[in-house]
Amino acid sequence: MNQTTRQQAMQQLLRGMADDGLAYQEVLALLEQQFEAAVRHQSARLGEVAETITAKVDVIEARRRQRVALVQQLLGPGGTMAQAFALLKQEARLRLEADWAALEQMVIECKRLGKRNSDLLVDQYSIMQRVLHGEDQLYAPA
Repeated sequence: MNQTTRQQAMQQLLRGMADDGLAYQEVLALLEQQFEAAVRHQSARLGEVAETITAKVDVIEARRRQRVALVQQLLGPGGTMAQAFALLKQEARLRLEADWAALEQMVIECKRLGKRNSDLLVDQYSIMQRVLHGEDQLYAPA
């Protein structure tokens, strides 16, 4: 791979990381909106937010696949982000490693909020089913 192509691949990699950072911030805000809509039983709003989250996640996933391809282009099969960062000068490497760690933390927080929202929706559904259809076993048999 020539130097220009390597540099372009690295620039795409870095730009994708920056874009993911912004996208994950948006997803975090959307997950909070989803929670608020669930608490308020706003089903239309829940649907809108879910569609927006799905679209954002699809874009993030496409960038993740591109990132994997770029790392493989730079380092060959089995290349890692850590190895890609090692190609940079120390100051840039340290900044990117910090950005990568922040991105990983956003992913963890999105997963936590997604689970929280899912648990709330499942609980609400379960309660509604009991209200509409009654308890299976309201009293234990004697």
